[in-house]
Amino acid sequence: MPASSSLSPPSRSGAATRQRGRFSLVALLAVLVLAAGAAGAWWLLSQPPRIERRAPAEVPAPLVDTVLAQRQAAAPELHGFGRVVAEREARLASRVAGELLEFTPEALPGRVVETGTPLARLDDSDLHLALREAEAALAQAEAQLAMERGEQQRAEAEYRSFGRELSAERRALVLREPQLRQAQAEVERARAARDRARLDLERATLTAPWRGMVQAQLLGAGSMLANGTEVIHLVDVSRFWVRVSLPGAALDWLASADANGPGSQVRLTSRTWPGDAARHGEVIAMLPSLEEQGLQAQLLVAVDDPLGLVSGAPALRLGDVVRLEFDARPQEGLFVVPAAALRPGDLLWVLDDEERLRRRTVEVVHRGETRVLVGAGLEEGERVVTSQLGQPREGMRLRPRIADRERPAGERTEHGERRS
Repeated sequence: MPASSSLSPPSRSGAATRQRGRFSLVALLAVLVLAAGAAGAWWLLSQPPRIERRAPAEVPAPLVDTVLAQRQAAAPELHGFGRVVAEREARLASRVAGELLEFTPEALPGRVVETGTPLARLDDSDLHLALREAEAALAQAEAQLAMERGEQQRAEAEYRSFGRELSAERRALVLREPQLRQAQAEVERARAARDRARLDLERATLTAPWRGMVQAQLLGAGSMLANGTEVIHLVDVSRFWVRVSLPGAALDWLASADANGPGSQVRLTSRTWPGDAARHGEVIAMLPSLEEQGLQAQLLVAVDDPLGLVSGAPALRLGDVVRLEFDARPQEGLFVVPAAALRPGDLLWVLDDEERLRRRTVEVVHRGETRVLVGAGLEEGERVVTSQLGQPREGMRLRPRIADRERPAGERTEHGERRS
């Protein structure tokens, strides 16, 4: 027992020493790991960043549409809207006073009447009486003239039996020449009164002066009419006019009808007509006054048989608004380019032989909605750029688009399809 107790203290001391040795090793390893991490971080931070240099990607030139400039005879597309008006209309008025008895069945508004067709009748009772009185007065005047001629013959016989020559003045008095002339004048006056009464009786019936359409009855039956009271509104149906306004520059491309030849032809259409129906007219006049609001020039276009009574064509109605397309006179030596190709300041962009963009200042002869006529500033065969460019620059490279009709057979299109 004493021997065992003497060995215990040295064993516990050795275990403690070994335990402290492990702790020291772990601490040393931790310090080494931290030092290595710090050294790695310092190295990474101290090294400059490395960027791999690559060649810049080549940006393809923009793809544009072009048209070929060619001189040709060209005319602008002129069109406008006009209102239909009557070429000739009349408000038939009574030329005698009296009561309006009735309108004839032909006087119904919308009816087409021929020349001389009775339209309205007035009460002609008083006119018949006036005619009878005029005829009686004429008969009395003629009788008085016959009696005066008998008196003249008697006076001439007495003068001859008297056997003396008188002066011309006294001889005229003796032969009752003034009385004879007075009697003759009374006959003429009575005859004129008879003719006037007969004419008033005829005027008691209003008739159409020419072929036309009744627009309106301006009064009702039973109305008392004075001389000049309007009764019926009549419109000539042989031809209507269309009054249209165009820019003043358009007049240089049109001609009006005159003794030297016909005017420019016009095609008329309306949304109220079926299908592709159209009418044709002719420019007959360029009015001297400008349209009030837009200060545009005014033209008259004539359309024959406007109601289609003979041809059966769609009818033009008074007051209707129609669209007109004018057959303008072409001019030689013009370039026709799309309106989208014209840039502000009357500029066009063209492609040179190296596919680079070049600017051209041109002389614009006419500006239309879809195309522009150019007189100068372009050369024959130049390619005009019609596509819109975001930032066009002089000399920038472009790629013209190849139209399908110009693409070689078998070449792939932009959508990957192969042409046959």
